[in-house]
Amino acid sequence: MNVELLHGNTATDLATIRITHDPSNASHWCHMHARQAFSDASYRPCFSPRLLRELRLFAREAIEGCEASAAAAEGPAPALSHIVIGSDAHVFNLGGDLDLFARLIRERDRGGLLRYATECVDSIHLLHTRLHPDAHTVALVQGDALGGGFELALACQTIVAERGVQMGFPEVLFGLFPGMGAYSLLSRRVGPRRAEEMMLDGVMYSSEQLHEMGIVDVLAEPGEGVREVNELIRHNRRIAAARLALHRVRDAVDPVTHEELMKITHIWVDTALQLGDRQLRMMERLVRAQLQRPASAAKGSSAVRGG
Repeated sequence: MNVELLHGNTATDLATIRITHDPSNASHWCHMHARQAFSDASYRPCFSPRLLRELRLFAREAIEGCEASAAAAEGPAPALSHIVIGSDAHVFNLGGDLDLFARLIRERDRGGLLRYATECVDSIHLLHTRLHPDAHTVALVQGDALGGGFELALACQTIVAERGVQMGFPEVLFGLFPGMGAYSLLSRRVGPRRAEEMMLDGVMYSSEQLHEMGIVDVLAEPGEGVREVNELIRHNRRIAAARLALHRVRDAVDPVTHEELMKITHIWVDTALQLGDRQLRMMERLVRAQLQRPASAAKGSSAVRGG
């Protein structure tokens, strides 16, 4: 794989993500929780405001890259780019920034909560709409994906997960529900009733279970996730016209609109502001537990059950 760093990926520009591009197959890769982030002892692999900002920078780079690939394509066959979201940490993503949640709720800052939630929804919707008409999005899940991390994976067209990974929605432990896309995205994969059960049971599902349920599309052996993603890219590029056509069919039949996601996240904000001191203390305990995770922990280890 002929990988090159994208031009914006410098230590001063990006602190939480690592961006690469493989021009041989027009793939654009974003690894969250880049190594330099772990030089900060307080770093947690969750959706911090900085990570959200840098993911938007990646989106801009990826859109430009897809346009360049389309312009360079020769012949009648359509160009097909792939946008891959992975992680450099021992987890895929622990979900929402619980420390920020607890502080904003204690301060009764509805505007702050809504701004954060809107940024998350914008990212989820942008990823689900593939960032570019000629792109296919892939979640490469090599470590646990909790709460918003699971929502991020669900926003992608294809989920590639290694065996032994766990995914789920632990928000119910502190009186919340996953409100940045879980219902819309999961119900379209497994139906509304099963989606509600998974959002409220607090269960961590294995990648093997999720593959049997049809949520994980490709189940890889530990350490083989990258290889499986590259094989998926090769397959999709052989059937590029059909793949792009099915994207349009899916969007026409059952679109996930930004308006739908925002209606749900407003309910999430209102629910969050009703949480009491006991639930907020639970959030804060989870934050402290997450900070005890060694930054050098190997990928695929079990994550702290955060939201």
